[in-house]
Amino acid sequence: MLVKAAANAPFHPASPITSVLFDVHSTLVDQGGSADWLDLALIKAPTDLPPANREALEHFLDRIWENGRVVDPQSSRDLSPQAHAEVFFTLVAQGPSVPPALAQGLYDVMLDTWHAYDDAVPTLQALKKLGIKIGLLSNVGVSIHHVLAREGLTQFADGIVLSYEIGVVKPNREMFEASLNSIDSTAAETLMVGDSGHDDVGGTALGMRTLVLPRTRGPLHGLAVVVGLVAASQVNAANLSSGVALEH
Repeated sequence: MLVKAAANAPFHPASPITSVLFDVHSTLVDQGGSADWLDLALIKAPTDLPPANREALEHFLDRIWENGRVVDPQSSRDLSPQAHAEVFFTLVAQGPSVPPALAQGLYDVMLDTWHAYDDAVPTLQALKKLGIKIGLLSNVGVSIHHVLAREGLTQFADGIVLSYEIGVVKPNREMFEASLNSIDSTAAETLMVGDSGHDDVGGTALGMRTLVLPRTRGPLHGLAVVVGLVAASQVNAANLSSGVALEH
């Protein structure tokens, strides 16, 4: 589907980047470590976990949403809170044995370990200084507005589009069209930044430039490259408009 859509994408003239769309999870925000997630859940639902059981559960939780692509390939979990919870508990049931109370605890504190990468706010600040419009979009079945506000990201956003609020998920082009509309921008002047080579490239069907930064470990996600790309596009456009030939 994506290949066919990209093959039919329009050809736009080279334009300076004046807008950037960011995926949220694993792009601007790290989901945190499974050990911390489990610790918070155990506070809500104290459970005796032998060391070997805990290690197995931590390993499973670290990639639980990757497993979601198997049981829910159409990302229905990102269309409603009910579907999101249903898929989560289905996934938990497929892993190491977890008592119901602990499973509920894990779900209740799931977003408490989500924190912005250390380079997220500085990157958004730098883009704003360049006069760039910023949109945030995410495949998510529950509200994350409080996470975005808590992590200092909302203040930089000209538009926020969440899949469960509009009934569409990435990589459907409608998700990207809605995000462009939310910041009053066009595909030709926008850069999409995400972590998924599947979900986040749907904008290419609109002719949108796309940068994929796969999920990383640690406090930094390499987001400074976005500022470099934006600045370079503006310099190149200025040089071309003034008739200056760019050296290769």
